[in-house]
Amino acid sequence: MNGKTLQREQQKNLFFPKVEDRLKIRIKTTPKFTTVTTGHGNIKSYLYKCKIKENPQCQCKNGDQTEEHIILEYTIIYQERDKLKSVVMRTENWPVSFKNLSTTNYKNFEKNTYSIIWDND
Repeated sequence: MNGKTLQREQQKNLFFPKVEDRLKIRIKTTPKFTTVTTGHGNIKSYLYKCKIKENPQCQCKNGDQTEEHIILEYTIIYQERDKLKSVVMRTENWPVSFKNLSTTNYKNFEKNTYSIIWDND
């Protein structure tokens, strides 16, 4: 595997490393949930790679807008993240692995992704 293929493979497996993990969960697929869990869609880093945006920087100016950035660092959704964080920290340390976020803490993660708002203008 070349570097880019390996990178895509690793990215694809952040949230659902095994198909079985994904199939165990009843997911309400929404564009936001799909975007955040796959890194594809209306995320600046993805749009930049597709040469649709001129730069991948997030509107919060704290880094490139990736799915990791949106979940862990995006300053505009700090209240939503704090809610998710407080629930997760009852049983695990933060930051939690994305695999656990999407499996063990799925319900709270799902609620969090519904409230995420970002603007890519």
